[in-house]
Amino acid sequence: MNQNVESIKGKLIVSCQALPHEPLHSSFIMGRMAVAAMEGGAAGIRANTKEDIVEIKKQVSLPVIGIVKRDYEDSKVYITPTMREVDELMEAGPEIIALDATENLRPGKQELKDFVRAIREKYPRQLLMADCSTVEEAIFADQLGFDFIGTTLVGYTEQSKHLKIENNDFEIIRTILEKVGRPVIAEGNINTPEKVRRVIELGAYSVVVGSAITRPQLITRTFADALKESVDGGEESLRQ
Repeated sequence: MNQNVESIKGKLIVSCQALPHEPLHSSFIMGRMAVAAMEGGAAGIRANTKEDIVEIKKQVSLPVIGIVKRDYEDSKVYITPTMREVDELMEAGPEIIALDATENLRPGKQELKDFVRAIREKYPRQLLMADCSTVEEAIFADQLGFDFIGTTLVGYTEQSKHLKIENNDFEIIRTILEKVGRPVIAEGNINTPEKVRRVIELGAYSVVVGSAITRPQLITRTFADALKESVDGGEESLRQ
């Protein structure tokens, strides 16, 4: 593992992403968002698409976890689902490439083990991160030899919709840490400084925070909803 990647150990990674339907969708804006994250103390960036990663790398020297989100009609997998996305990412040069490592079949009914084998044959030196949704998927990804295990998709797949990453003091993260040998990157609904500190205390290698930092429309909504609840509650009290 190179020194640049080792610098994320025990530190915060900020996810700088905006999909086409979102107001901040722009490689330029994501580049500036990465600068803001770096100035705030982030040790790494997670980013989507070759274009965004190229721009981000022009702006900051932090290690990047790269993904490409793309939908295919014959698969539920959308985080770096095929070699096409891996090839695109390799042109941008992220230090780590993350991909869906769930039990779901990839486009063309390809199994995860075959996809990983193909990536390793084509790009043997590239570090890979497994975006998992269950303990069982994390264990399998560890067996396949992923360099990092992520909790990115906990609660977002059919097999994990009953799970919440923060339940019972991050029980799923603690279980994964006990059962895998690779470094675990905590990600998913870790939306406060207290939660960030806690997962590192539990033994996570590093932690990714996204929407709570880089999606202002969602941040704004939490404030607006709080006021709405306050107003609605006040009006209800007056009617009683």
